[in-house]
Amino acid sequence: MQRPIKAYIDLPALTHNLLVTRHYVPDAKIMAIIKANAYGHGLLHTAHALRNADGFGLLELEAAICLREAGFRHPILLLEGFFSTRELALLEKYRLSTVIHHDEQLAMLSGCNHRELDIFLKINTGMNRLGIASERFPSVIKQLSGNPAVSQVTLMTHFATADGTTDNTQFHKQLQVFDQITGSTPMPCTLANSAATIRYPEAHRDWVRPGLMLYGASPFAAHRGVDFKLKPVMSLTSKIIAIQHLKQGDIVGYGGSFQTDRPMCIGIVACGYADGYPRHAPTGTPVLVNGYRSRLIGKVSMDMLAVDLTELPNIPINSTVTLWGNGLPVEDIARAADTISYELLCALPTRVELEILQEESQSSTTRICVESK
Repeated sequence: MQRPIKAYIDLPALTHNLLVTRHYVPDAKIMAIIKANAYGHGLLHTAHALRNADGFGLLELEAAICLREAGFRHPILLLEGFFSTRELALLEKYRLSTVIHHDEQLAMLSGCNHRELDIFLKINTGMNRLGIASERFPSVIKQLSGNPAVSQVTLMTHFATADGTTDNTQFHKQLQVFDQITGSTPMPCTLANSAATIRYPEAHRDWVRPGLMLYGASPFAAHRGVDFKLKPVMSLTSKIIAIQHLKQGDIVGYGGSFQTDRPMCIGIVACGYADGYPRHAPTGTPVLVNGYRSRLIGKVSMDMLAVDLTELPNIPINSTVTLWGNGLPVEDIARAADTISYELLCALPTRVELEILQEESQSSTTRICVESK
């Protein structure tokens, strides 16, 4: 029999979250970010649920080609660009847009024989990750404008601190740098990630690039997705496969890091760090058991973890355990485990089955075929 752990993917929630994003940016186009297998949610069914977005952004050339072959005609942007001249022919063939962020890419582009390539020029405004130096912007724009391979150029940057809680000095500094060097250049722009989409309307420009918010989670550490009317898309669930009745002084799990101070009842759940649950989640991390809020106890092992059943009523073997999702925001787990919700969603491994929830009508939701990750 199959292990009971599953990740349910709620496609109507994706569609809802796209509509929420539209509310924030009524005058900008939305490039839905679906990199990393759509943040662990599955590429193709996620793209179908987000088909009303204006474009898609991802890193993997193979995934971009997969979208084209599945019939998607949206603009598709490779966020890290291309890595060899051989890939330029595929960009032309499949009409893929590409980021340019360093001189080697410029050199490959200037020596190619391809045409009608859509370029997004990334400018380093202070994050110091990808992008050409701001002082080189005029010369690079001149080089691109004179290149017959280039069809259109869109200007872009990425903010380092748009998700910050208080001090927005760095954000405004980056925005000022971008505006100073590009202000007189009549080209479309894309600046805003999820955090800037929500918090900084001045950064919306022509395109926004939301990622995490589309999957129902908040980009801000002090908030949950529900605070912005977002719905969780992924619910990671499993079942209790064993129950242990413990005496005072008994230990739980590897290392004996948890010792009972009274008689306790614990449930063993078929979920561990090999299933994408954070190994460093401490005792007290919240879980839901048959809809009742409880807590993780002891250390997370590869395939199992323990939850406290002592105060819960009549919990039998095979009871459903929600690790995150509906009723238990992924942000709560990330906060308890001192990580971010991005990591939890993206870390879902292939051994966890995805079960896709798709709305058939306004009044019913049904489970359809499982898509392999």
